[in-house]
Amino acid sequence: MRLSKLFGKTQREIPAEAETASHQLLLRAGMIQQLAAGVYSYLPLGWRVLKKIENIIRDEMDKAGGQEVNMPVLQPFEMWQQSGRDQALGKVLFTLSDRRERKLALGPTHEEVVTELAKYNVQSYRDLPLLLYQIQVKFRDEPRPRGGLIRVREFLMKDLYSFDADEAGLDISYQKMREAYQNIFDRCGLPVMLVEADSGAIGGKDSREFMVVAESGEDEIIYCPGCNYAANAEKAVSVKEKIDNGKPLPVEEVATPGAGSIEEVAAFLKIPHHHTLKAVFYIADGKLVFVVIRGDLEVNEVKLNNQLKASELRMATEAEVIKAGLVAGAASPVGIKGFKVIADDSVNSGTNFVAGGNKPDTHLKNVNYPRDFKADIVADIASARVGDKCPGCGGILASTQGIEVGHIFKLGTTYSQKFDASFIDKKGESRPLVMGCYGLGLSRLMAAVIEQNHDEKGIIWPLPIAPYQLYLCPLYKEGAKVEEVTEKLYAELEAAGFEVLFDDRQESPGVKFNDADLLGMPIRVTVSPRTLEKGSVEFKKRSEKESELVPLDGIAARLKKMVTEFNSV
Repeated sequence: MRLSKLFGKTQREIPAEAETASHQLLLRAGMIQQLAAGVYSYLPLGWRVLKKIENIIRDEMDKAGGQEVNMPVLQPFEMWQQSGRDQALGKVLFTLSDRRERKLALGPTHEEVVTELAKYNVQSYRDLPLLLYQIQVKFRDEPRPRGGLIRVREFLMKDLYSFDADEAGLDISYQKMREAYQNIFDRCGLPVMLVEADSGAIGGKDSREFMVVAESGEDEIIYCPGCNYAANAEKAVSVKEKIDNGKPLPVEEVATPGAGSIEEVAAFLKIPHHHTLKAVFYIADGKLVFVVIRGDLEVNEVKLNNQLKASELRMATEAEVIKAGLVAGAASPVGIKGFKVIADDSVNSGTNFVAGGNKPDTHLKNVNYPRDFKADIVADIASARVGDKCPGCGGILASTQGIEVGHIFKLGTTYSQKFDASFIDKKGESRPLVMGCYGLGLSRLMAAVIEQNHDEKGIIWPLPIAPYQLYLCPLYKEGAKVEEVTEKLYAELEAAGFEVLFDDRQESPGVKFNDADLLGMPIRVTVSPRTLEKGSVEFKKRSEKESELVPLDGIAARLKKMVTEFNSV
């Protein structure tokens, strides 16, 4: 491809609206262009990267036994009501009506549709196991699109769905996809961390995320340096130390004038935060929920909502708390009735806690669960923190930021039961299909690669997904044979099967080298009067500072060796 004919222009200035490195560089390199918030056009260079990622994904899905299908983006809204995800996804789900006023949805994912497919095409255990996948555009009305391609409203995604006869079969399909995903990321030159994750609106009983460690990542990863434990902060757990505060004592009321927060109460009574219980109030689907947790811990709202299964969850306002007859700053579940009470399991981690007295400037000493109050649910609803003990080995937990590039789920029979998708087993009995789903965002993967592979000059593409393998860069000078040699070399390299971006523009060496670095092709081949004096060209890997002179004779063989070296890294 001649650069003079390439659609898209490079930019010298950093776009003001771009915050992440990948967003800045993709815009500056002329690979994407924004149309609206979270909606992008892909220009030729960016599209070539996406197509290469797509080919790698398709190859690995086919090797794992996947069969490619294509399912409708436009879906009947009734399907989403049947699964209950119209409520779970809420405003993220794009909806519209046709001319007959029938409500439709733009698919953010395809669990409902693929379950319907399986329902009418799988009859017997002989049809199983089954892996169906597609690579298609998805739509999600994200409230805060950010980071360029990291979080968008329209994006290209690979989603595969597994169907098995039982949980043992699901385990095998799940492991196949886990290995296939690892192969994909390895082939794209992208190191990833596999972490435990919350299943969110997808549902199911188990899920893992493939994370790319990056400062720009919007997900916090809690991990243990001493073992393999790693989890998204939404899912992470830690050891809650037992607090030995003696045998349970009788409840004692104590005045706490002016002390409303945990910090103020702990300071006034001269006790550590972990000897207190705090009350936190939420509104779940319009109803106030009373949450109790140890004073040194914070509520994890994802874990809380997994217990409540609410369509909408938010913190209650002070006015809502007062209207409910509760005393903000001095509330506790002791003696309280008429509210759903959710307690973190830390209420069992010690004795003789200090809790609110349910009247102003008053607290209670020696509060013990379950002697002094009851809870409708007791579960882990606390956020794991840096410095906590690892649940696996007892080591100290650390954290980092990451970008989710893949997510695998064990769905079980969540969808097959709702859509009556069943099969006849070996005994002649009807049983629901056991499902899994496996998602991978192509555009986000592209952005994540750049987040890990760039410098102050531009992108550094891994060779398997680079738009072109070679950047052919002639430095023209009047009277020299550079143009003649370069044209011949361009034809020779393309005939040898290389992907070449030929910078045939009449520009200065500085402009050409800057664009070569910005665009990030793995190998730059420079032809100049100086190199021709020695019968050579200059080779430079984008990832390295040093260059080398290579004789023109046998140049294709030398390049094939370099490409092989790249692919073996």
